[in-house]
Amino acid sequence: MGHLINAKEEVYRALAERLNKNPVGVPVNESLMEILHRLYTETEAMVGGKFPLLPVPLNMIVDITGIKEAELKKTLDGMADKGLVLDLPRRDGVYYMLAPMVVGFFEYTFMRVRDDINMKELAELFERYFAAGGVREEFFGGETKMFKTLVYESLIPAAVETEVLSYEKASEIIRQAGGGALGMCSCRHKAGHLGKACDAPVEDVCTSLGGAARWLVSRGLAKPATADDLLRVLERTEKLGLVHLGDNVLNKPAYICHCCGCCCGVLRAINESGIKAAHPSNFIPELAAEQCSECGTCAESCHIRAITMATAANGAEVPKVNKEICIGCSACASACPTGALTMTRRSVLHVPPANKQEQFMRIAKEKGRF
Repeated sequence: MGHLINAKEEVYRALAERLNKNPVGVPVNESLMEILHRLYTETEAMVGGKFPLLPVPLNMIVDITGIKEAELKKTLDGMADKGLVLDLPRRDGVYYMLAPMVVGFFEYTFMRVRDDINMKELAELFERYFAAGGVREEFFGGETKMFKTLVYESLIPAAVETEVLSYEKASEIIRQAGGGALGMCSCRHKAGHLGKACDAPVEDVCTSLGGAARWLVSRGLAKPATADDLLRVLERTEKLGLVHLGDNVLNKPAYICHCCGCCCGVLRAINESGIKAAHPSNFIPELAAEQCSECGTCAESCHIRAITMATAANGAEVPKVNKEICIGCSACASACPTGALTMTRRSVLHVPPANKQEQFMRIAKEKGRF
């Protein structure tokens, strides 16, 4: 009997090692193994462990696994339904790709309510896993980030408005995509199972675009949304003072998240581990001290504690911006009742990778996986 248990463990271990070969990998520990055992059947784990790094057609996976085509197709469809595999339409047919954990099967697990697994138990396991040594560093610690911050456009100074390019503006990203989809916020859904969710919206708030949106809709993970629908969500979340985190690519970004510092995995990595987990926007807040009412609203509105109230030379309590931490989201300037905080252009501008391929190639190269 022992050899059967060992053989099963080897199947899941091979899956874990395969997932860890992705540009954004998964440090292997006990919590990860428990997560994989709950999400993957043994057959799914065996198939996943043999997946190539690049998307491939069905016949190639047949050759690799030795499983008959009809049986394998059924397995892959089931994995896609669970968000463990991406089935991607191409001109010459469907290609399959093993979903990474982030952005991937973590989000797809918590973007819906499931009754086939214990969601609270999974939330606890993911919480433990994300807090484990080396995990946040793997996800967010590299020079090339998965996420970039998008400033509130209403706070872009008129003097530089013409210099601001479409990739810096959430509304332009949405308009260029022509719409997309809205889904459940996986981070706040997970927090809800832990009894830690804030009052920020959970339903119909996670914005996806382009091919990512179409895939999520096809698998029942999101609802189709027009550009106007997505712009309304953008406006609503700005009024709530949430942080816009977008896909860190120039062309065809896949998502825009509307985040809070208490639930969001990216912002929590900043708060709890000091990791620069998202690329800052090309703006940073600047104080006009004579207009400051010393109310502290800006510090309260900052999701990553980049603003503290400090005593000035004249004895006034004024905000001090930690520019090493600040991601330039502009929630502070938006909340300021007197307009004392405004957003100014950074001296060095960030230009994201051209597309997902370049983004992942940069990440892989930085980690020696290229």
